[in-house]
Amino acid sequence: MKEYQTTIKAPFSLAGAGLHTGKYTHTTILPAEADTGIVFHRTDLSPVVTIPAVADFVTDTNHGTTVTNAGVSVATIEHLMSALHGMKIDNAVVEVDGPEIPILDGSARLWVDGIVKSGIQDLDAPRNYYRITQRLEWCDTKNGVELYAEPADGFSVECEIVFTSKLIGTQNALLSSYNEYRDGISCCRTFVFLHEVEQLLALNLIKGGDLDNALVFVDKPLGEEEKSRLAALYGRDKSSIQVRNGVLNTVEPFFDNEPARHKLLDFMGDIYLCGKPLQGHFRLRCPGHHANTELAKIIRSHIIK
Repeated sequence: MKEYQTTIKAPFSLAGAGLHTGKYTHTTILPAEADTGIVFHRTDLSPVVTIPAVADFVTDTNHGTTVTNAGVSVATIEHLMSALHGMKIDNAVVEVDGPEIPILDGSARLWVDGIVKSGIQDLDAPRNYYRITQRLEWCDTKNGVELYAEPADGFSVECEIVFTSKLIGTQNALLSSYNEYRDGISCCRTFVFLHEVEQLLALNLIKGGDLDNALVFVDKPLGEEEKSRLAALYGRDKSSIQVRNGVLNTVEPFFDNEPARHKLLDFMGDIYLCGKPLQGHFRLRCPGHHANTELAKIIRSHIIK
């Protein structure tokens, strides 16, 4: 069955704080013509700066994926890119009036909801898949990172993560087809350990973090002094700072393996920076933004040969 390139039917917008900068920005997704791909426009600048969403423009993968053109960046693009990939949107213009995409609820769910509400429009051009024809890989054996792309019909991903903390341990997640993305992957939120929160704040990161947009795992007893500090940090009443099943926040995990599913979500966004929809099977062990985008660069080098 012949497939056609897609875009969204109507523009939609979402706004919120960026996870790391804390800056409040507005992001609007607009329809685009065939063969546009995904492009970012920094509309707060004059003239507007265009940044293609391809791996060549990746400049930072520290706790998120950043793309840069002509010295102008858009950070933390992975959840939005994941939604566009998972919903099979080939072409879109993303207008953002600041340096970072809003973190929203820490997942891709609200972007997916926006795409569904807008509707998906077929365009008069065939979808140009890049088919993986040989095994490609990016590995960092010292740190246990292994990413493989292998020939297969369709698109599928299996993901394994390994943490020494018993709260997560070893988890696996599987995406057998795009049909599973919306309900099984897009809602899965980012996660962090409590001891990492203050470290990240000291690095001038996660200024837009909140107990509602991340799963915060607590792998040690939480004292009253620390509860008071966290309550002040997040502007909450101390009594609301509680730990339930090892998770510190006001939300419950959607899945027992939500961290593994979120890592798969991130991969879906990062690998889409190869610039084309893919046909192949991906096996991931301990993926991260750096590894994901390096594999995207390898695939892209084969695409543009």
